[in-house]
Amino acid sequence: MKYKIYVVGMGPGAEDMMTRQAEIALEESELIVGYGVYLELLGDKYKDKELYSTPMKQEIERCRYCFEEALKGKKVSLICSGDAGVYGLASLMYELNEDYPECELEIISGITAASSGAAVLGAPLNHDFCVISLSDLLTPWDKIEKRLIAAAEGDFAIAIYNPSSHKRADYLAKACDILLEIIEPSRACGYVENIGREGTRTVTCTLTELRDMKVNMFTTVFIGNSTTEIIDGKLITKRGYRIEE
Repeated sequence: MKYKIYVVGMGPGAEDMMTRQAEIALEESELIVGYGVYLELLGDKYKDKELYSTPMKQEIERCRYCFEEALKGKKVSLICSGDAGVYGLASLMYELNEDYPECELEIISGITAASSGAAVLGAPLNHDFCVISLSDLLTPWDKIEKRLIAAAEGDFAIAIYNPSSHKRADYLAKACDILLEIIEPSRACGYVENIGREGTRTVTCTLTELRDMKVNMFTTVFIGNSTTEIIDGKLITKRGYRIEE
């Protein structure tokens, strides 16, 4: 017998931006595990479920708890914001699964911040793009710097996750400085705060202006490619169609 654990991407947080597949998994679960903020975003809909959270930097403990409780016969869901396989806990769960061969994982995809944020801003990722996190908690900064340079040299549109925090208040400025060595200062950019949550806010700007912007950890930043323009307040990356006049 295999004990099923759902690893659920819950999207940005709003109920209407969660997939029906995710809703079904949570409805079927007896125990929902996640970071405290994510459990709060679920609201009262699942208040009859058993809920368990661990703080930041205790992701391994959180994941092991899922396996241990599943082995007791509980139906378990582990929730992640956005998509569980994009800076989420899907890969860690698979790594730990080797210690719990009786358990079977099912990954439920969700709308990641690159997609949901892009939709709010317009269409900034409508051509080749990459996603880069500025968090150096698990990735050395020199590797992040190399990825920023490669993305700029390849003329990718870029979605930036984790652009700032209390301990990394200047990281977005550092990233912009790296990009400005390759990209023109007037490059069209933008960002979205609190995607799909209360207090959603959007800004469009140039790369130079972005460098001095103050953003928080709930912000997703978008750097356009060489074809990106701000059109009627929206950030648009062109696909290359020839529009006849």
